[in-house]
Amino acid sequence: MSAAHVGEPGGATLPPIDPLGPAGPGGWYVDDLVRVRAVGTLRQWSRDSVRTEHFDVRHVGVRVHVDHWVPPSRIDDDLAGLLADELFTPGWLRGTELFERVFTGVVRSGAGDPLERWLLFYRNSLVGIAREVAGAASGAASTSASSSGSASESGSGSGSGHGTIAGYAPVYDHAEGLLADGSVLELGSCFGFLSLRLAGRGRRVTASDVSAGTMRLLATTAPLLGVRLETRVADAARVPAPDRSADTVLALHLLEHLDPAHGDRVVAEAVRLARRRVVVAVPLEDVADETWGHVRTVTLDDLRAWGRSTGLPYDVHEHHGGWLVVETG
Repeated sequence: MSAAHVGEPGGATLPPIDPLGPAGPGGWYVDDLVRVRAVGTLRQWSRDSVRTEHFDVRHVGVRVHVDHWVPPSRIDDDLAGLLADELFTPGWLRGTELFERVFTGVVRSGAGDPLERWLLFYRNSLVGIAREVAGAASGAASTSASSSGSASESGSGSGSGHGTIAGYAPVYDHAEGLLADGSVLELGSCFGFLSLRLAGRGRRVTASDVSAGTMRLLATTAPLLGVRLETRVADAARVPAPDRSADTVLALHLLEHLDPAHGDRVVAEAVRLARRRVVVAVPLEDVADETWGHVRTVTLDDLRAWGRSTGLPYDVHEHHGGWLVVETG
């Protein structure tokens, strides 16, 4: 493949991703932008393709063709980091739309129907998250025992929390420790891993996201995983729910995906919806990472400004990113 980037078609409006749509021939994933298939044997390399450790990529007509040899044991949310490291950070592929479609294709392609592949993805991811959260909790306990630093200082960092399960497991672990008793509403939940963890422990949980396809996927897989939760399709700035309808409202690694005015509305909406507490987490980046769909950086000063704007008691601290906790009742 030449050095020219493969990206989103200029100005084209693509149909939304259907994570549970019918599979293509041979278990391929095919949509308007990509064709992705799992292969057991590599085709002969050609000058029109890019080959990495796990992927072979070429441009055929209007589509990006991706062959992959990612084993079933690695079909989990760490795929995001794998795609970023091998294809998107080097610049062979570019764009959030393309990233999400290739990601979906790698999960979907292979033996079994689409739902079975997503169940494999969820099970592998939840096992990995549980392992990493346990490790994060153990590490925090060790640090606490050996240091006189405050809780907000020990283990703090500026990691983005994206890309690998190990990267965001400490964010989940910290968020779980900040919850008020009672129900939880997660805004911008995406695949809903944290919502699934909390609901699996008996919490009443609602996962909300602007993506109808992702919420349908979560609503379909959760009962098959033995978990009961609610899902809601909504912009996090306009949630169709009454005031003070959840004890804790979470907005974890969401605001960096929104322009400042939209982010302001999300914080105000979270305060409206929370009976007891709002918990916000953001990555602390020098430059917004477009691979993950970030459109802005958020600083600790931004978090403090949001806290002051509520007129309520709040705390801002750092732990694998920045945190704002607002006490609403």
